[in-house]
Amino acid sequence: MQFSPFNPPTIPYVNHYNNNSSRESFKTFAPPLRFLVHPPTLSHLDHSPVVLTMMETHPPQPQGLKQEDEHIFRSRLPAVPVPENMTLPDFVLHEAELYANKVAFVEAVTGKAYTYGQVTRDTRRFAKALKSLGLRKGQVVVVVLPNVAEYAIVALGIMMAGGVFSGANPLAHASEIRKQVEDADAKLLVTSGSTYEKVKSLGLPIIAMGEERIENVICWEDLLEAADRAGSDAADETIKQTDLCALPFSSGTTGTSKGVMLSHRNLVANLCSTLFSVGPEMVGQITTLGLMPFFHIYGITGICCATLRNKGTVVVMGRFDLRTFLNALINHEITFAPIVPPIMLALVKDPVVDEFDLRRLKLRAVMTAAAPLAPELLAAFEHKFPDVQVQEAYGLTEHSCITLTHGDPNKGHSIAKRNSVGFILPNLEMKFIDPNSGLSLPVNIPGEVCVRSQCVMQGYYKREEETERTIDAEGWLHTGDVGYIDEDGDVFIVDRIKELIKYKGFQVPPAELEAILLSHPSVEDAAVFPLPDEDAGEIPAACVVMNPNAKESEEEIMNYVASNVASYKKVRLVHFVDSIPKSPSGKIMRRFLREKMEKKETNSSANAAHSSSHTA
Repeated sequence: MQFSPFNPPTIPYVNHYNNNSSRESFKTFAPPLRFLVHPPTLSHLDHSPVVLTMMETHPPQPQGLKQEDEHIFRSRLPAVPVPENMTLPDFVLHEAELYANKVAFVEAVTGKAYTYGQVTRDTRRFAKALKSLGLRKGQVVVVVLPNVAEYAIVALGIMMAGGVFSGANPLAHASEIRKQVEDADAKLLVTSGSTYEKVKSLGLPIIAMGEERIENVICWEDLLEAADRAGSDAADETIKQTDLCALPFSSGTTGTSKGVMLSHRNLVANLCSTLFSVGPEMVGQITTLGLMPFFHIYGITGICCATLRNKGTVVVMGRFDLRTFLNALINHEITFAPIVPPIMLALVKDPVVDEFDLRRLKLRAVMTAAAPLAPELLAAFEHKFPDVQVQEAYGLTEHSCITLTHGDPNKGHSIAKRNSVGFILPNLEMKFIDPNSGLSLPVNIPGEVCVRSQCVMQGYYKREEETERTIDAEGWLHTGDVGYIDEDGDVFIVDRIKELIKYKGFQVPPAELEAILLSHPSVEDAAVFPLPDEDAGEIPAACVVMNPNAKESEEEIMNYVASNVASYKKVRLVHFVDSIPKSPSGKIMRRFLREKMEKKETNSSANAAHSSSHTA
């Protein structure tokens, strides 16, 4: 099973956190000293933001702005330590031997399970096998798998070998997978029989999971058994915390898909910040739903790695089916479920839910992070599931989690306001800037959300110009999202800059109109997006999914929105559709809807003109 050693280009390590410092400075968990404030003691802990005054010399600002006017916010939560020189696999599998017989992953449908002892053993076996095959530090392995019990073993094994894990959507078109493989300069593929046809022509060595044996493909089980027989690797390479470990590709819904370079330090630091409130009493006690795609950064780190770190159990689901979902919640006694708003909508409105005895639920909390949660949906969910806490979070591939709505009240952590995305996590800084002037803004004024921490990506792979547009010279990551922070330190996300609809000079947030549409009792789902208009520049248009018994017309739905908003925010065009297309992480694919609607309107205009000419 030997094949030629790989000869990769080396993926560069770029320190964007502090361009004026050495790489070693990146290893400290605190930001540069000029941004530090003394954290309060636990006795008077709250989430009020700290406004930091810039005291050192910086590049010239626009006339009229003084340095002391810079508005930078940090949580009053104490900074949390980040271990030095610990790779992500070492961090999440730390003390796994104490839980050797506890189930780490179990598939909801098949019942296939892996204990912590088996996860640790097979991660090491796979890492050893990869190195024996010739994988070198910094080389990319693309993983094209659905959510399976072995997924984290594959990802962590790649990282433990010094490689770079890059998850791909198994439902993607073969051409999309090819593009990711080529853009990532991948050297190896891991897949299964169900997706083999999509990758077989890519010209790379392939490792296939599953019982099916495929000619000229390396079998997963055979590979692990061969690793047991192999001797020690004499050419072992030291893996540093600053080395890259993951290359997820950012969502292409607002632009072309790009490889996001993340180091071990990036992900370890983010887990330390995200899990700040998890105490020893919670270790080993949480059963988490593993439905969010594991190829997505939230799936592999926020679900798999976070659960492994806290020695809980992940109940793995490969696809969403409401009955299977509810059976999994009840039979596996799931206590924490990261989901997306459309699933919450189904739990509230689908009559299938009434087939189940909800009193058997052990569910204590759900987390939604991929898309804004409409206030009406939140209220309806809480009414139907009064014992389930609804948590929200905010993050992105380029940084992972940034805010959380819930800490541990027993430790003095307050809970953020309803409809906010939460408070700033420890070790992070945020500011909100005017997109036109670049000036930072005070509390309660919306601007582009910027974040700075050691969790910020190293850059986009081989996209220097786009990296420079996203991470500025002072290390701030510009998210492209519009939001604000209030006087209590709670963050609110308004919309994405690129998705704001410009109607006659007014900015209209699609998410606000979607929330109003979803408040209508006959509306099951909705998406709002801009359409070009000669007079207004852009107009708000909507695709709406109605429930089967609805009798309202498209015009009546438009009138409903108009009765709840200012005149410039009115939806000017509504089309009823069967479903709203969403990305695997739950984000509405507005660009797809806009292009489809534009084409439909163009065809309608052409047909009308054709009919008119014949009438004349």
